Amino acid sequence: MRASLRHRPKNAQGEHDPDMHPVKKGNEWYFGMKIHIGVDDALGLIHSVETTSAGVHDLNMADTLLHGDEKRVWGDTGYTGIEKRQEHNERDADFLIARHRGKVRQLADSDPQKQAERCKASVRAKVEHPFLWIKHIFGYRKVRYRGLAKNTNRLLVLAGLTNLMLAQK
Repeated sequence: MRASLRHRPKNAQGEHDPDMHPVKKGNEWYFGMKIHIGVDDALGLIHSVETTSAGVHDLNMADTLLHGDEKRVWGDTGYTGIEKRQEHNERDADFLIARHRGKVRQLADSDPQKQAERCKASVRAKVEHPFLWIKHIFGYRKVRYRGLAKNTNRLLVLAGLTNLMLAQK
């Protein structure tokens, strides 16, 4: 999730926030931060939260999101190649990373690989539910504070509240 500002704001001294960095997604530039979360595949509850500037790739944060007892690691296409990284060599887990959308479209509907991709997508959807709560219900669509530390504190509180709301179900 990117919590960002559309423009790059400056403080009274004319300086940019040193903790936030710009990133280009498509043809648009975003300036801000990202929240990376680890979610339990059975319950859909958040078990780990990391925040970085917007320019940090998701794959770089994967090691801090995993707690070590996983039997399966589910991820979107941003995590392609995670099993080849050195920090995951000792992990005894199955890496179930989604294929790129264009490759899935080329498969026939009756193809078992396409059915496997649908199964992966249904499990990965549980990661999107906490983002629904954080962004839409609790209203965290924009970075409100300067600095990563204050925004991280706010996101940790929102992650805890999200877990409470998801656990009620």
